[in-house]
Amino acid sequence: MIGLKGTLNVSHSRPCGVGLTNYTQVIDNSGALLVECVNVLKQKVNNGWGGVGDEIVCVVKRARPVSAAQASGTAVKVRKGDVRRAVIVRTKKPVRRPDGRLIRFDDNAAVLLNNKRDMLGTRIGGVVSADLRMKGWGKIVSIAPKVWPL
Repeated sequence: MIGLKGTLNVSHSRPCGVGLTNYTQVIDNSGALLVECVNVLKQKVNNGWGGVGDEIVCVVKRARPVSAAQASGTAVKVRKGDVRRAVIVRTKKPVRRPDGRLIRFDDNAAVLLNNKRDMLGTRIGGVVSADLRMKGWGKIVSIAPKVWPL
């Protein structure tokens, strides 16, 4: 874009895909459906933006209703308003691979974690990025029904 005095203004793109106040789908069976990112953990370089494999702190905005039968059992309960940690498994923002390919997905998605950094749910219902394995989230990759790209 050309500025007022004829100089070239370069608009820098965001480094990664999920930032503060971004809404993200939850693709595990923990009970949450939609979460809002409130903090990206351990990211000094990307100025608060997180990519695939980064851990975030999020607030549950929409969750599945909990019935009375489920409340008495030992099922994992996630309610609206809960603050949880999650790991990003898909981003809309394209990520460049070392071989030059650009990888992007249709939406942002995350998997909820407990305090010990284990998965809160037991199943994953969607595609996850293959970059998770390189970032130390091999358990998520092994449980996922499809990993893209191979």
